[in-house]
Amino acid sequence: MIRFTQTSKRYEGGYDALSNISFHIEPGEMAFVTGHSGAGKSTLLKLIALLERPTRGQVLVNGQNLSRIKRRQIPYFRRNIGIIFQDHQLLFDRTVFDNVALPLIIAGYTRAEIGRRVRAALDKVGLLGKEKKYPITLSGGEQQRVGIARAVVHKPLLLLADEPTGNLDPDLSREIMHIFREFSQVGVTVLVASHDLELIREMQTRQIILHQGQLADDGSGVEYGQ
Repeated sequence: MIRFTQTSKRYEGGYDALSNISFHIEPGEMAFVTGHSGAGKSTLLKLIALLERPTRGQVLVNGQNLSRIKRRQIPYFRRNIGIIFQDHQLLFDRTVFDNVALPLIIAGYTRAEIGRRVRAALDKVGLLGKEKKYPITLSGGEQQRVGIARAVVHKPLLLLADEPTGNLDPDLSREIMHIFREFSQVGVTVLVASHDLELIREMQTRQIILHQGQLADDGSGVEYGQ
């Protein structure tokens, strides 16, 4: 599903966010990207989502070489990806239903199909009874669940989450991570960037560890020099 081959990302000024990264994630696998602040976790997710382009090397997602995807094709590519952010990025002047429906509206789904898919997504994250509420009236954990529902409402093959539990207490964080695991168990590939090492250890899931932009361990048992 995801393959990095000698992939590097250098920003203006000569800052190397990632250097010669190589790893492979199978379809339906769940994995964590860990490392210190500034290790390159968010950059790695941005390369997968085509929010950034690599300076060198290749990134393949579902067999597609992302370097060959033209700018006008990026929105179509992202239809197979769900993205979850730490700060939710919800629209506070719209209801929970409308927030979750937004990707489907953009994609041109019928009203009936939108209603069916939105309610199924909200049911999956335990918010079916709050579709008419506004995000501002929800707790932080509930807002994050709305973000998850919006990310999966179009049934993506790949789910990316960037520090999705950074603002939540340990119990809520654990609930969110178990929701991710449930998606993985039905075939969705899940990649989560997180620095919550205690929670990651509890999940007993593969870790891809970054250190100063380099791969320290890809969770396959092969150790890399730091």
